[in-house]
Amino acid sequence: MTFDKARLHRLAGRAIARYVDLVYRTSRIVNEPANPSEFIRLHSPFILAMWHGQFLMLPRLDRGGLKVRSMVARHNDAELIGQVLESFGMEMIRGAGAGSRRRDRGGAYALRAALRTLENGESVAMTADIPPGPARTAGQGIVTLARLSGRPILPVATATSRYKAFNTWSRMTLNLPFSKLAVVVGEPIHVGRDEDEASLERARLAVQAGLNAATARAYELAGADPARATPPQPDSPTPPARPGLSLKAYRTLTSCSRPLAPRVLDSRAKRGKEDLSRRDERLGRATVPRPEGCLVWVHAASVGETNAILPLLPALRAKKPDLRFLVTTGTVTSAQIAARRLDPRDIHQYVPVDIPEAVGRFLDHWRPELAVFTESEVWPNLILETASRSIPLALVNARMSNRSYERWRKWRGVSEPLFSRFAIVLAQNERLARRFRELGARLTVDVGNLKIDAPPPVADAAEVHRLTDSLADRPFLLAASTHEGEEEVIYAAHRMLAESLDGFCTIVVPRHPGRGESLAAFFGEKGARVAQRSKGEMPGPETDLYIADTLGELGTFYALSPVAFVGGSLVPRGGQNPIEAVRHNAVVLTGPHWANFPDAYRALLRRKAAIQVRSALDLAVAVKSLLGDEVELARMRSSAQDALSSLSGALDRTVDALLPLLPDGEGLRRAS
Repeated sequence: MTFDKARLHRLAGRAIARYVDLVYRTSRIVNEPANPSEFIRLHSPFILAMWHGQFLMLPRLDRGGLKVRSMVARHNDAELIGQVLESFGMEMIRGAGAGSRRRDRGGAYALRAALRTLENGESVAMTADIPPGPARTAGQGIVTLARLSGRPILPVATATSRYKAFNTWSRMTLNLPFSKLAVVVGEPIHVGRDEDEASLERARLAVQAGLNAATARAYELAGADPARATPPQPDSPTPPARPGLSLKAYRTLTSCSRPLAPRVLDSRAKRGKEDLSRRDERLGRATVPRPEGCLVWVHAASVGETNAILPLLPALRAKKPDLRFLVTTGTVTSAQIAARRLDPRDIHQYVPVDIPEAVGRFLDHWRPELAVFTESEVWPNLILETASRSIPLALVNARMSNRSYERWRKWRGVSEPLFSRFAIVLAQNERLARRFRELGARLTVDVGNLKIDAPPPVADAAEVHRLTDSLADRPFLLAASTHEGEEEVIYAAHRMLAESLDGFCTIVVPRHPGRGESLAAFFGEKGARVAQRSKGEMPGPETDLYIADTLGELGTFYALSPVAFVGGSLVPRGGQNPIEAVRHNAVVLTGPHWANFPDAYRALLRRKAAIQVRSALDLAVAVKSLLGDEVELARMRSSAQDALSSLSGALDRTVDALLPLLPDGEGLRRAS
């Protein structure tokens, strides 16, 4: 079936307009001041300010015949909104401020159009806060328009005694008919043309206060409770959501499982997944004393998160030299990385298992002043026990897969009590920031991906030299961080390349080194000559496939390779980090599944600095083309560096966001 989307928007817009008219016609209207149309005529042309989520009734506001154009962001629903406005004699100005999105939403065009509108004697309506929030925080755009135009800002709010509020970032409100409807127009706010930055900030706060006052007054006159329609504020004294039955059941079950924890850890140790000599740490028993002074606890799950978070420590210490850090991880490999890269003043411990008693022992000993969790590390007992001790919690480099997001949404009784206990969530992009806010986080900020600013994985120069000598100028492909199901495609591509490139070799670095033996057997059954790095072997003249099944050497292989296929992307695993390859000047090839690193891959693909492949043939064609074209390799390397530069800055923004959470920091926020 096909349908005309524009026609659908027109029909829906007209239906909404009729609904707004129905609410007005069936409600008892209370105005403040008593004659709002006369009041606003006195200040015409003006800038009408409103909050997001509270604007449904405003297009029908009695404007005394004055012309008003409304600023509407460039998005898919703009035509629908335009139809609603047109039904009440208003026109659109397409465009809005970018807010935290850091991308063009037509703000410059909208500002110029709004200035022309005001110069022509017509008024402009606009929301003061900017998606995706924080809600009810006025942006600089409305103040800038007032300064440049010399026209006053009128804060306007409406409320009805009966309404439904939706769980959006702005608490979008549907006003219901047969209500008491209040319309409030606040006192005008003037901004001088020659105001300095400090004065402009005071004006912005005045707009914010004026709108909040008008909104509160509208709900008071309507006799309605504003709580449901008020978005949670980051500095609000309102306590976080209380744990529901599901969380209480989880805490009870994990507490009852305490006697089983040592046995589970012993079993994992036999499979190489635990360090048996440090088992006590996993049970919350510290093995070293707590250092004196301000201690920041930083938790990362495994290797990728550890590499991303470690540069944050010296960056914070540069701002506060007296800081000490406790770093916890959950895997043996990440513990080895921490041992190599941590400052001697700092401490590594294994994170305690998520059992209330183990977490309690851990926190009683370490007593951190701030807890920083990384990416998607959301363990209920860790969060609840930490928050119960009034320790500020931050989630940095935060990300969440589509599957996890849908799961959290279904379990609101779990997600809201947990995410509302974070003082701040620093997300990798705007979409993720919005998701965390929808799940209950009070303050979310899009700061970018820390992995962009992280240094490349360490390359052993001596090993790079040895491997280069062993390969003896043979053409080769590096297949890095491969997952089960990808090696079949890689081997098929290898066969094609070996037929056309003399001496071609493929180096396979499996994501999980323990798969080395099974991969050697798989390739051997195909008739390939295989060498394994875990056995001390090097790629000889006859080696077809070299399996680099060792830990901590990915940087060495990236530094060695002109072209690298980055795995986890030919199978639906979300892809692995391409930034590490780019930092070592390896040109990236990827499959279609790269949802775990969307910003990096989009930037690379947009600049044609990476190549997406879907099959063995695609992979073979791309590799052969690149290995035979040094000019194209150089162009792609340069473009890849430009792509990463466009995404950098997350480290500085993360530091700036965390400093206020430390003792003596301004605006200390504590969840409890």
